[in-house]
Amino acid sequence: MVERMAQPALFARSAAMLDIRLGLLNTVILITSGWLVALSVEAARAGEMDKVRRRLRLAIGVGLCFGVVKTIEYADKMAHGLTPQTDAFFTFYYVFTGIHLLHYGIGIALLAATLVRARRIDAGFAGWIESCALFWHMVDLLWVFLFAMLYLQGAL
Repeated sequence: MVERMAQPALFARSAAMLDIRLGLLNTVILITSGWLVALSVEAARAGEMDKVRRRLRLAIGVGLCFGVVKTIEYADKMAHGLTPQTDAFFTFYYVFTGIHLLHYGIGIALLAATLVRARRIDAGFAGWIESCALFWHMVDLLWVFLFAMLYLQGAL
């Protein structure tokens, strides 16, 4: 934000090159996946392991769409010559969304591990799924901030 204040015209021009529709689509994808994970936690608390597994599969499937959309977006930006070296805005864009993508990948792996662990009932499962759900919700929340800071600022 400090850098944005120092170069408002550059940041406005560069942010306007982002596709707000793709950013919004990814926001909906992550929030939907997070909702499905929350439903999985609820089912785990009720001991309904079939529902846990079904909802986790859906959460992972929906969540994987985020990676597909982000890959399409990165490829489009790079095809148009917009790289981390383009300007300060795109340096921040790639660094912050790249760090988020790393956490997203960790979250997907945790959800997959949770799905594998949900095949059997054990005493520590409730704590495990709640911890993984908290991590996944942190990924959602970080994306909401990135969407506002990067995509919505360019729409104003």
